[in-house]
Amino acid sequence: MTSPVVVLDVFKVSTSRVPAAILRMGLDRRHLKSAPDLCFWKLLGTGSGKTFTMRDADIHHWAILTVWPTETSAAEFGSSSVLKRWLRISTEHARVVMNPLSSKGTWASCTPFGDPTPRKVTTKVAALTRASIKVRWWREFWRSVPPVSDDLNASDGLLLSLGIGEAPVGLQGTFSIWKDNESITQFATRQRAHQLVIAKTHETGWYAEELFARFEVLSITGTYNGQNWSE
Repeated sequence: MTSPVVVLDVFKVSTSRVPAAILRMGLDRRHLKSAPDLCFWKLLGTGSGKTFTMRDADIHHWAILTVWPTETSAAEFGSSSVLKRWLRISTEHARVVMNPLSSKGTWASCTPFGDPTPRKVTTKVAALTRASIKVRWWREFWRSVPPVSDDLNASDGLLLSLGIGEAPVGLQGTFSIWKDNESITQFATRQRAHQLVIAKTHETGWYAEELFARFEVLSITGTYNGQNWSE
């Protein structure tokens, strides 16, 4: 079975264009639902990921996550009307194209990245975490996030990190890019704050739904926060 192609498009808009971005987040749902060959999609807000509260929200960066059956269909989306409308209101655009390496859990009751067989790669690696947090555990979850975020952003091998979410609170995740698979494995298995959160997750069951996935980065193009990522 051919591995799906996962694309994350991140757009930066000026303050004057924030209302237009919010409008696109509403209107583009209809267009994405009818997009040919599109297997899965999410329109996402972004943030720093430091606390996963409203304080993190970044109103100047927005993202679209899409999953495609082939690289050809993914590339064709780059010239779609959806992307063209975002580009018209954006001052920056970065695109990350990936293949799944591993995926555990569900997102909106789906397994959007399939059930890939883990394999070794020598390329950059991306990681995506996403969770729906039970309301009664919001406060406990928020208290646990800052130490993990501090460890993440101080980790060797981390190239980029941003918070992503379908809503300002309760539906949160992170997306990060690492220089190699070993770098993210070291963070996941050797950072005490991260291990404590994993233990707390098993103890409390504070997620109504969760997903953890890793990806082989096929290409990075464009600019994010002033940094040119084109390869």
